[in-house]
Amino acid sequence: MSALPRPTSPHARRRPATRAAVPSFPTLLTLLLAVFALLVALPGTAHAAGGFAAPRPGHPDRDWMGSTVRLHEGGRSVNEPARLTASVEGVDVSSHNGNVAWSTLWNSGARFAYVKATEGTGYTNPYFAQQYNGSYNVGMLRGSYHFALPDHSGGAAQANYFADHGGGWSADGRTLPGVLDMEYNPYGDICYGMSATALVDWMTDFFGTYRQRTGRDAVLYTSTAWWQRCTGDYAGFGAVNPLWIPRYSGSPGTLPAGWSFHTFWQYTDTGPTVGDHNRFNGSQSRLQALADG
Repeated sequence: MSALPRPTSPHARRRPATRAAVPSFPTLLTLLLAVFALLVALPGTAHAAGGFAAPRPGHPDRDWMGSTVRLHEGGRSVNEPARLTASVEGVDVSSHNGNVAWSTLWNSGARFAYVKATEGTGYTNPYFAQQYNGSYNVGMLRGSYHFALPDHSGGAAQANYFADHGGGWSADGRTLPGVLDMEYNPYGDICYGMSATALVDWMTDFFGTYRQRTGRDAVLYTSTAWWQRCTGDYAGFGAVNPLWIPRYSGSPGTLPAGWSFHTFWQYTDTGPTVGDHNRFNGSQSRLQALADG
């Protein structure tokens, strides 16, 4: 006879029902950090996470030194203002100029050139080699400039990008210090949607990083009208950073606060061969001293 089943005691211990394991707080935190790291690693996401726009500018070939100044400030075309003091003629160029006839410019009296190297952290000038090396080969002193997009990425990031892509300096007696081009935003709000304090902080980071990378203080290109409107006429850079002023008229006009004199003056954007022509405020020997550091 088979054994009868043993009666179940009402006090017998029951095995608890199986429940899904709940991750502990440290485990959840680790998972969240891993997801965040993955998002940051995806192209373009790091900038979005930091509140910045995509790194690639929309139309960098149309953004050259002073391209927005004429649009916002106007000015009459001046091909050859009177030389009241010692000065040196020079030009600035970018990809919109294509391959430049450097011998023609040299024969017309140009003795220095600045070449656009970068914009933001996503653009390099495809004509940089022809323009930068070509000006050097005909005998000019040469330098490079960075078109700033402060709402795209930080000042330090853009200074590093500039230094890594043509904006460096060498003690060869032929290389001028780099230039930070701060002008009207070609993609939106003219002050990049930033407060005066935020813009000054951004430039402070750029200048500090550029000096760490190159040992030189960058030149600042900006117009008085933009500077007054967007920085509140901040005066703190004048003692260190040389000023490059654009004004398409017979004189440089009123300077931004902090500078008692200009170093470069972009006096026309309709000059021969390349459009933008400039004057260094001093003799050739003083320009050479700027290159020597």
